[in-house]
Amino acid sequence: MSKTGIVPLSADETDLPGNTKVTRTDWLNVAMDALVSDGVEQVKVLSLGERLGVSRSSFYWYFKSRQDLLDALLDHWQGTNTAAMVAQANAPAETITEAVCNVFRCVIDDELFNTALDFAIREWARRSGAVRRVLDQSDAARLDALKDMFARFGYPEREALTRARVLYYMQIGYNFADLHEPMADRLALVPMYLLTFTGVEPKPQEIDDLNAFAHAIDEREAK
Repeated sequence: MSKTGIVPLSADETDLPGNTKVTRTDWLNVAMDALVSDGVEQVKVLSLGERLGVSRSSFYWYFKSRQDLLDALLDHWQGTNTAAMVAQANAPAETITEAVCNVFRCVIDDELFNTALDFAIREWARRSGAVRRVLDQSDAARLDALKDMFARFGYPEREALTRARVLYYMQIGYNFADLHEPMADRLALVPMYLLTFTGVEPKPQEIDDLNAFAHAIDEREAK
């Protein structure tokens, strides 16, 4: 899997006519890299082809147009980042603090939630009303999932919504601050974060489980 989180296609999907040298996934990966590093203006068919070392004709085996590619990037973002946060908010949990720990896994594991991609989409939305609408829909879906998470544990509707907003907007702002904070330092504050977000003291086992998850991600990335 690439850093952008796009899953490679199967062998059948790559066996297309024309002896193309790259796959649809390759085009999506390089487009995602360009979006994250340089912004949507640099997601251009010619420059992407140069990065891949192929002609533009390869592109048109997989996409009708540049807009088709841009739509695919948005679909990928919704199907990964937004879907992951919603899934983590809905994951089984015995306590609200365990449920929030499930959500925290998104910011620990880039394969669940690609923070750099989220930044890139938000920057793109500043320049495109259509993308802004998609972003607003995704933000609403994430917040609804977090609100429902709190509601499942007995928080009244208004309080559930408020706590969901505090949790979500704090996390988005935390990431935008780009603190370069060591994960160990961030994890050390998790018990107090959980108390602040939920009003409930977490169980030691919940903290241990989250730390073990973070350690496993570190080991995976070190390979």
